[in-house]
Amino acid sequence: MTVVELDHVQVAAPPGCEDAARAFYGALLGLDEIAKPSALASRGGVWFAVGGQELHVGVAADFAPATKAHPGLRISSEAELRALAERLERAGHAVEWADATEVSGRARCHVADPWGNRVELLA
Repeated sequence: MTVVELDHVQVAAPPGCEDAARAFYGALLGLDEIAKPSALASRGGVWFAVGGQELHVGVAADFAPATKAHPGLRISSEAELRALAERLERAGHAVEWADATEVSGRARCHVADPWGNRVELLA
């Protein structure tokens, strides 16, 4: 049987997004930036490590934010999730808490990245 695992998720962003991507996904969310392959670096964007997987911020000339489709990022504990949500709000990002009973009692919230893409954070 073929084994399929998640390698990466890509979110789109407008041209010139790199500094904002580093500020949001790197500084605020705490993801480590990883080098893009040299053959792809000229396309712009930024890549980040997320555990054993990756999150790619890719440049789209005709960018439109994804307001429904989203990456779901798991935070180590509910206390850490709440601390992260507070940090995001202090930085000017609105956090919307979701009903924990909808997903196995897990605390979760949504936030928009700098370009309006939906990101789910869950403990």
